[in-house]
Amino acid sequence: MKRVFGTAFLLMIFTAAVSAQSDLQPLVTVKLYKTESITLKQLKTRVAAYQKQTGMPSFSIEQKKEILDAMIDEKLAIQAAQKAGLSISDSQVDRYFLDSISAQVGQQVSEQEFAALVKSQSGMSLDEYFNTQIGMNLNEYKTFLKNQLIAQQYVMSLKQNSLQNMSVSDAEIRSFFEINKSNFVQNDILKLFLVVVPKAKDAVAAKKLASSLHADVKNKKTSYAQLKVKGKVDNSGFQAGDMYISKGTLAAQQLGMDYDSLLKLFTQNAGFVSDIKEMPDDFQFYAVQEKYGAKILALDDEVQPDTAITVYEYIKEQLGRQKQAAGFAQAVEEVTKSLRLPENYQMLKSGDALNKLLEW
Repeated sequence: MKRVFGTAFLLMIFTAAVSAQSDLQPLVTVKLYKTESITLKQLKTRVAAYQKQTGMPSFSIEQKKEILDAMIDEKLAIQAAQKAGLSISDSQVDRYFLDSISAQVGQQVSEQEFAALVKSQSGMSLDEYFNTQIGMNLNEYKTFLKNQLIAQQYVMSLKQNSLQNMSVSDAEIRSFFEINKSNFVQNDILKLFLVVVPKAKDAVAAKKLASSLHADVKNKKTSYAQLKVKGKVDNSGFQAGDMYISKGTLAAQQLGMDYDSLLKLFTQNAGFVSDIKEMPDDFQFYAVQEKYGAKILALDDEVQPDTAITVYEYIKEQLGRQKQAAGFAQAVEEVTKSLRLPENYQMLKSGDALNKLLEW
């Protein structure tokens, strides 16, 4: 009996070793600047990452080939950039990384602050978080970002003039507006002035401060502008600022009230000051500053009140971004196509042999 199990164990080890060797075999050699290989294991890693990002359980053989093609293009562009003397520093990658995670959070954060936030909300480390989200640990993700930025830099260096000269015409803006006019609708909006007094370690003192501020606002002893400035001082004990809410369930949740109470709030006039409401972590109250009625927006209307961005400018910016994205995609295609020369790379597996390797 021991002999049978021993043989089975050895066979299992041998099978695993053969599988590992298979994963390490190169599919492509890129040699534009230096000789580098793209292995089956690297392709599997990239496919697994895309599966996590897209939520797709599997990719077809043709889709895996497309991913392999993208990896070849990426490697060619990186080597072409290196040959041209272009590079991206680690500090530039870190800055781009911090900007991207700050955009997710909604405010500027450091890597340590983001790690603490992730830990508090999910219990995961950054490596675990990025592995869950995109199939890469933190260092692998930063390396991926660096490669993407180098490739982008190379494409931009060749196509900068054509990409910068893209503009959106007045006719395009007006045409887009006419086609999508029904989407440019403003709901009923209230501009509130919100005052929040954290309880911190002394709920009694916080309540006393909230009552004092409430009385000052209600009796107009201090202006909203003055409170905004005072609230920014570190030891003020409160925060104050403008808040815009639309008529909807989300706004009701934000204010800690039911929908009927929110509808009642929308009947109040400018100058109305709410009672102080005790929340789990703070005391807060608000005052109605202004009311904006629902309407269909025109091109010269602001997209949102007090933003100074008109519908016309908003459309211009959005169409401009679309043109830039489409133009950059075309530039990438043109540049990588020019690099796809026999002397720059070699497919080591193709046809049925490649298809067989992609059957996983």
